[in-house]
Amino acid sequence: MNELLRTDLALEEKESFEGDGGEISGVKLTENEKDDINGRVTVVDIFNKKGAKSMNKPVGKYITLESDYMGVDDSEYIEKLQKELADIIGELIGNMKKGISVLVVGLGNRDVTSDSLGPRTTEKVHITRHLEESESNVSGIIPGVMAFTGIESAQIVKGVIDEIKPNLVIAIDALAARSVLRLGKTIQLTNTGIQPGSGVGNHRNSLTEASLGVPVIAIGVPTVVTAAALVYDTSEAFIEALKSSAYSSTIGESVEKLSNAQRYELIRDIIEPKLGPMFVTPKDIDEKIRVLSEIVSGGINIALA
Repeated sequence: MNELLRTDLALEEKESFEGDGGEISGVKLTENEKDDINGRVTVVDIFNKKGAKSMNKPVGKYITLESDYMGVDDSEYIEKLQKELADIIGELIGNMKKGISVLVVGLGNRDVTSDSLGPRTTEKVHITRHLEESESNVSGIIPGVMAFTGIESAQIVKGVIDEIKPNLVIAIDALAARSVLRLGKTIQLTNTGIQPGSGVGNHRNSLTEASLGVPVIAIGVPTVVTAAALVYDTSEAFIEALKSSAYSSTIGESVEKLSNAQRYELIRDIIEPKLGPMFVTPKDIDEKIRVLSEIVSGGINIALA
């Protein structure tokens, strides 16, 4: 089922199990409500191979910051979210912070708005490696996309790492979500690294500790959903509409009996043969990316100061 309900978010993977997640062996979920940002912080810990197989995610910690204020152009809300994000980054860095050398990597295509979060955020990070008087050591790179460079992002990043030898990589990328309600309102952080393009079926070489030789913290924001997922989100209302009609009541009852995975697969089989694997993004994505890049870069700057 999880392969059908395509998402980069560990939280959505857990929610996709029947019974709203239930108890999954090898996986622990904890939630902490945050009234000051009208949101919550959710931690999904995957402890072992069994949990990783169930979740279709590597073993590690996945922290999700959600807020109704995310993407709102208000300096007060932006500052609160930056501080909240900085606390989470600090938690993931742990005891490494003192004297740490960090390489910030902005993944994605700056010319495609929904995929430009990584480059736009990295441009706003305080780069200090070249400053002799600075106590911090932060460098940044925007490797671009393979269509422009002909080189995998992971290969470019590995070459830079071999040259400057940072202690940590922070990789920033746009993600794909299952639910349209999470677009631009969710930030996921994980200590497992990242595989660029995986959420949209465009698998590239991964950026992980195993592939790069240094720990990798990945920060991502969902900016797109599949067209099928968008329809799936409204399927309950659609089924009720079918059931209420004398002409289609039996169809509605039949669809209602399908499992979540079967219902999603039916929708995808209807849409994708004619339209292909379309992805949908909010109409105000330009503004959302601008604000979100301020939040993410601010969180990184505070955490590494």
